[in-house]
Amino acid sequence: MQRPSGSAASFTSPVGAREEPEIEEAFDRLVDEGDARLSRPLLPLLATGFLGGVDVGVGVLAYLVVRHHTGNPLLGALAFTIGFVALLMARSELFTENFLVPVIAVVAKRGSVAELARLWLVTLAMNLAGGFVLAGMVVAALPDIRPTAIEAGRHYAELGMSWRSFFLAVLAGTVITLLTRMQHASDDMGVKIVPAVLMSFVLVGAELFHSVLDSILMFSGLLSGDAGYGWLDWLGALAWSAFGNLVGGLVLVTSIRLLRVPHRVAEERHDNS
Repeated sequence: MQRPSGSAASFTSPVGAREEPEIEEAFDRLVDEGDARLSRPLLPLLATGFLGGVDVGVGVLAYLVVRHHTGNPLLGALAFTIGFVALLMARSELFTENFLVPVIAVVAKRGSVAELARLWLVTLAMNLAGGFVLAGMVVAALPDIRPTAIEAGRHYAELGMSWRSFFLAVLAGTVITLLTRMQHASDDMGVKIVPAVLMSFVLVGAELFHSVLDSILMFSGLLSGDAGYGWLDWLGALAWSAFGNLVGGLVLVTSIRLLRVPHRVAEERHDNS
């Protein structure tokens, strides 16, 4: 079924003054892209999610190799950024990238909550599947890095459920959602690569608690041998980090961004109701 277009001409909201045109144009682009993501057929959705896990897994490979050979986690974090550059240029998709674009489409009534839940669940599951495959190949092909993989994975397994780990997860969700917003400020691929490198370095260098990335690191440790933590530890870390990521992305970035264009939100909701 064809969705209604987001024409703003038929309704004017009295709420707030109008923002500068660039912000309104960015909002319109986000709504259109979110609509496309929410209505994506299942097979392409499975493929983009799986490839997103593969791309991040390549970043994990670079991180573990550099950290193993240099003993410096920050140099490893710098190497990891190749994963997010691949994610951008290959147009694959990460679970936490969907806390802004499709959410705005749902708020604008260009999609449903059920479609959003489908997008989140399928993308997360396929990110983890792709990441698991890459983690298995990495530890099988490069046995020398297994101790480094175990050390890196154990860090996230031992965080547990605490205010510290929650805030690390909130910060991770904030960083990735801000990355998404920064990339949508320009259509130039060269410009988009800059936040991909900078924000992914912050994510890994600060050891923030990111559901997909840290799951792949934990997979690498678990598949390396005696990791000192188990699959239930991974599952608990996944649930807790995903919750914190959602809070960070939705509350600290997306909801506040929407407050900048209340009239456009009202217009879209009116036109699509």
